[in-house]
Amino acid sequence: MILALDSYYPGNAYTVCLSFENWTDQEPKEIFTEISALTEEYEPGFFYKRELPCILSILKKIGLENIEAIVIDGFVTLDDAGKLGLGGHLYEALDRTIPIVGVAKNDFINLVHGKRLVYRGTSAKPLYITVAGMELDVAAGLIKLMHGDFRIPTLLKQLDVLTKQPFFRE
Repeated sequence: MILALDSYYPGNAYTVCLSFENWTDQEPKEIFTEISALTEEYEPGFFYKRELPCILSILKKIGLENIEAIVIDGFVTLDDAGKLGLGGHLYEALDRTIPIVGVAKNDFINLVHGKRLVYRGTSAKPLYITVAGMELDVAAGLIKLMHGDFRIPTLLKQLDVLTKQPFFRE
């Protein structure tokens, strides 16, 4: 099983997790959601402090048996010296037992060698892939293989929409 996670913060944190069995799946197997109070204010350079507790909370409800990898919206590492981003902190919090694949829409210029650019569909703009617990080129290839004709894979686009959806109704 593969998990993809994201959170949105319009006051409280709304975290969504999609599970799917194959990297090429078009539809999720299950969708998990959780609303939780934010424990940390946003602090530049320490984004993980805000989102990591939300991700760990929803993962406790899902369970981690037979998880092949977890995909996050963001970076695993922030520079070539190995400074941890959200994905790196998640990898450490899970005792380095599950590979974490970071898929970011915007570049982080402090990271030069520890990322791969993945071009999907006809987009001239890449996705920026980082990883822990898996070879970087393997992770980039898996994101490239994900379903969808556009820059953002189908399941990751669905995740982004679902994460923000409840708050558009308010």
